[in-house]
Amino acid sequence: MTDATSALPDPQRAWAFRPASPLPGAPDGPLRGLTFSVKDLFGVAGWPLRAGTRAPVPDPGTSPLVARLLALGASAVGKTHLHEIALGITGVNGFGGTEHPTLPGRVPGGSSSGAAVSVALGQVDFALGTDTGGSIRVPAAWCGVVGFKPTKGHPAWPTGGVLPLSVTCDHAGPLARDVVTVTRVHEALTGRAVPEVALGGLRVGLWLPEGWVTADVHAALLDVAASLTREGATVQPVDFPEVLDAYSPIVLSEAAQVHRDALRLDDPGFLPFTLASLRQGAALTDEAVQAAHDRRAAYRTQLDDLLTRFDLILAPAVPTPPPAQGQDEVLLPDGPTPLRRAVLRLTAPFSLLGAPVVALPTRIPFVGAQLIAPHGQDDRLLGLARALDRTLDRA
Repeated sequence: MTDATSALPDPQRAWAFRPASPLPGAPDGPLRGLTFSVKDLFGVAGWPLRAGTRAPVPDPGTSPLVARLLALGASAVGKTHLHEIALGITGVNGFGGTEHPTLPGRVPGGSSSGAAVSVALGQVDFALGTDTGGSIRVPAAWCGVVGFKPTKGHPAWPTGGVLPLSVTCDHAGPLARDVVTVTRVHEALTGRAVPEVALGGLRVGLWLPEGWVTADVHAALLDVAASLTREGATVQPVDFPEVLDAYSPIVLSEAAQVHRDALRLDDPGFLPFTLASLRQGAALTDEAVQAAHDRRAAYRTQLDDLLTRFDLILAPAVPTPPPAQGQDEVLLPDGPTPLRRAVLRLTAPFSLLGAPVVALPTRIPFVGAQLIAPHGQDDRLLGLARALDRTLDRA
């Protein structure tokens, strides 16, 4: 198959591979007429898999999710770039990285950077991404599109045939310009309709940690909360801890195991930050990793308790609007904070703990909100997101 990537305009460097013609979907499927991009972690027969790195990577096999979407009628246009091996939130990789779709010099978010850009620019109807610590939700927020991270292990969204980063935290899911398209794809995969859900009477916990977000993000979340209140929901503030003391050891140790063969090489080909992170993960003791899993179990109990008292948690998806390329630190009310920590402490809890989340644009451009539901309530969450989206006039 001929790689036509270089022959087509791609100033944002969103595309890792575009064949001369798309893989056609079944002509009579419920997703016929829709096109999609595939994050370059998914195995697709006849297409290369580089995972945004110049280092050698394992072959995960062929993705059953891609095959299922083709059988349902959607056509695959090509593969999109990502933050190197999905270990990051800006979109930098061994081939230069991806630019924001409309803000030159700004990051699109990651690791599903090209996925979000391909959707934001209208190059496809939806994109396949992965989310280990925020990798669907962060680029969705910073590119002004919708992202959906299903419940961990959801049968409609398998991670087989996907190069893993962390088997504990990895999820597969879609990005699209609107909730309607995300819902249509989910309905086709599950074979059942997403219900209409009223916002009236909803118990919403607002997780908006003091000092963790800029003033415009704070205002955007309060505006969404006000919309919910006007529709008859009850919104109350809630607390939840930072979970990076559990998340980071688990992800880094599991990523090091995935890439153990490359790490045996003197110069594997990873970018310096990626290589240092993988070596940090490889150096963790079994006792340190087990302690992180024990902390994860305690955090899961806390989240389950919270989601028995509330139907939905509303939280920011990002701490700031899109930062500049190369920016490693952001200024928050709490003070200067490393960008990676500032972002992941908002998003990592819900991939670490496997709860379903929709990232929804707010009325402030390129600032997204997370809607988090109890485990297994993916259909209801999409119904709620669809209802809320109708109330948010972003014109």
